[in-house]
Amino acid sequence: MKEDRISYHESVRKMYEKIKKDNMTNIWDRYEAQGMGGDPDRRCPFCQAGVRCDLCSNGPCRADAEKDKRGVCGITADGMAMRMMLLRNVLGASTYHYHTDQTVKTLRATAMGKTPFEIKEPEKLKAFSKRLGIDTSGTVEEIAIRLCDFVEEDFNRKYYEPSRIVEALAPPERKEVWRKLGIFPGGIYGEMMLATSSCLTNVDGYYASLAFKAMRLSLAMAYQSQIVNEYCQDILYGIPRPHTMRVDLGVLDPDYVNVLPNGHEPFLGFAMVQLARKPEWQEKAKVVGAKGLRVIASIETGQEMIQRWNMDHAFYGFTGNWISQEAVLASGCVDLFACDMNCSMQIDPIYAKKYKFKLVPVSELVAFEGVKERVNYVPEKAEQQAAQLLQMAIDNFKERRATIEPVTNLPMKEVLVGFSTESILEALGGTLDPLLGAIKDGTLRGIVGLISCTTLRDYGQDVHSVNVAKELIKRDVLVLSMGCGNAAMQVSGLCTLDAKKFAGPGLKSICEKLKIPPVLSYGTCTDTGRLADLLAAVSNALGGVPIPDLPVAAVAPEYMEQKATIDAIFALALGLFTYVNPVPTVTGGPNLVKLLTQDLKQITGAQLNVEKDPVRAAEAILSHIEAKRKKLGI
Repeated sequence: MKEDRISYHESVRKMYEKIKKDNMTNIWDRYEAQGMGGDPDRRCPFCQAGVRCDLCSNGPCRADAEKDKRGVCGITADGMAMRMMLLRNVLGASTYHYHTDQTVKTLRATAMGKTPFEIKEPEKLKAFSKRLGIDTSGTVEEIAIRLCDFVEEDFNRKYYEPSRIVEALAPPERKEVWRKLGIFPGGIYGEMMLATSSCLTNVDGYYASLAFKAMRLSLAMAYQSQIVNEYCQDILYGIPRPHTMRVDLGVLDPDYVNVLPNGHEPFLGFAMVQLARKPEWQEKAKVVGAKGLRVIASIETGQEMIQRWNMDHAFYGFTGNWISQEAVLASGCVDLFACDMNCSMQIDPIYAKKYKFKLVPVSELVAFEGVKERVNYVPEKAEQQAAQLLQMAIDNFKERRATIEPVTNLPMKEVLVGFSTESILEALGGTLDPLLGAIKDGTLRGIVGLISCTTLRDYGQDVHSVNVAKELIKRDVLVLSMGCGNAAMQVSGLCTLDAKKFAGPGLKSICEKLKIPPVLSYGTCTDTGRLADLLAAVSNALGGVPIPDLPVAAVAPEYMEQKATIDAIFALALGLFTYVNPVPTVTGGPNLVKLLTQDLKQITGAQLNVEKDPVRAAEAILSHIEAKRKKLGI
């Protein structure tokens, strides 16, 4: 594949050449091989349009709306496309909530004094508990346990019993809309049951009904899974606050023992950092000939970590997002790859054998063919498990360093990370007024939440995300970046103070005044909920302006997997203009496409927008923002 189809990042392109030289299978060649007729992006037209189904033994079936060709069961092309979308949403919601379940379990064990962690943010614990209506008397530990009890009870609420978490956290205007539409959710587990049961053959094949069930599920996920997860992680590990962080593949030094916690859950990553900062563990690494021991952040686990904790000699930096994975592993610098609940690839064992590193699943969700060693995370054993992993890495160093020729002198830069609602408020003097003032007077035209993955569809890794972000900041739109797309912004340099040179005059002036980048590193994919809470605060500060009327948008230039699809559905339920690329696999259902791209304006106030060209995408987003400014009279 050509350079622009490999990656935006020089470091990854360089490593691709190394991987090819080593005759290793890799994601770029595998992607190209899936194409048809010499076009890497061309697939089966029925599959690409979302109108192919194999859920029952009468299939696989294909549907064609123009000919009224239906599945054997009678389902239309619209129903077929939306049913598969809803099933993807269930997968995304389920995986998000697995993370939340582990976080709540960790908070409870910490409150009971059974983990190496502590409650770092007691004031946030009290404030969040108060918002949920929980008694905040007694010790911090007692409040934490009450919080765990409350949220777990709500998770298990029946789907027909309204969620108390959504009731407490969502904006009043949105709750009224959701009740009128019949999509105010119950507990997340009940919503997943309702959704999956509806997708059985010959149960619910009506595209509109399935779309509304998807929105119900997304609301339960965003408030119960995402917000609870991130706020509980803040309570445990600290609220994200701005600080510098080393990023890109140059953080990998072959002369150190390098341990990479990888995935989406930061628990064992933080536990390993706490140990690696102790002199005795650094000495253990030096005994085997290494210069020291480093924990290197990777993918979304890494994002959770770097947003909250400062870099130092032991917690050294961050590599990149999931498509960087084979490039990282082929560097010859990795001693242990600890894989939690998401974003570790089934090709990793082949890389472990070739480049002599330990591949260790640390979640019961993760398994690799031929890999038998595992350390499933248990909160009460976190310190013991972290020590076990670090020792495995140290024991690996001698063989790896003696037998593998590493790649060195890869790029590295320092960026500003750690923005959150709280830290943005702190930067603004404790109130949103300066930000709102800048929007009202036109210095800023609006705000975009860039909630993206990374994919090879249509472009190389991160190419489209970076180009869309550049087009937006050029137009004086502030970008809050989340998900794997956050790594794209960081590694490309858009999260540096120097990136103000890419911004329009208004945004540039804000950057200079507040000493912030034009793209704020705002977290991971689970921070979609945090963004929704920020928008609710903006709405409230403006006197209750409905969220659909705000000059804001949700942007996913490179969505990839099932968690991203439910994020997009949530944005539509919230009432946001939602730009996505690649084109979703629903185009075979014309009525469904009309519902998502046109009719939702009159239902939730939202609109789905698709566009491959970054300039036209940015213009459509800005046009929406300007229309909302005009409606507000600003």
